[in-house]
Amino acid sequence: MTAAGPQPGDAAAPQAGEPAASDKPLPLLDTFSNIVNRALAFAAGVALAAMMLFSVTDMVLRSVGHTVAGSYEVIGWLSACAMALALGSVQQHRGHVSMDLMVVRFGPRLRAAVELLSSLLSLLLFTTVAWFVTVYGQVLQESGSLSETLRAIVYPWVYVVALGSAGLALALLIDFLRAARHCLPLLQRHG
Repeated sequence: MTAAGPQPGDAAAPQAGEPAASDKPLPLLDTFSNIVNRALAFAAGVALAAMMLFSVTDMVLRSVGHTVAGSYEVIGWLSACAMALALGSVQQHRGHVSMDLMVVRFGPRLRAAVELLSSLLSLLLFTTVAWFVTVYGQVLQESGSLSETLRAIVYPWVYVVALGSAGLALALLIDFLRAARHCLPLLQRHG
């Protein structure tokens, strides 16, 4: 006798309380996003440590009468990198400030729709930011733009900020897909 579907003892059949494979939130994309944003967060930590080390070295040298040329430029570049590279990890861990005074009063359908819409708008915004910052980096690269004090190339720092924005866009894509997976059944059920 053949069975039409998976049996309780089958390895492929979900057990009680375990979500079906289609209910799991995009495991490959989610894993990729976690790996990318963890690596970017590590690089942000390195940039922050370098910024602190550079700042302390600059202060110590200034106290004995020596100055480091371009210290404001280097500290600015490192702080921009530290901030930008940490964005995706902060989004994944919900480390940002969230104002939901009105949303908590909404019903489940409207709350899910608001979450879907805000996820989509955030995704579109930071995808656009990543794109235009990359284009700006290309313009700086092609024009040979240099910093004012150190006369150093600037475009690599701009590309790092674009990379951080892309990491955030990737985390926001995961959030959008999760919100869509949660929202669409609610909207279909209540028509």
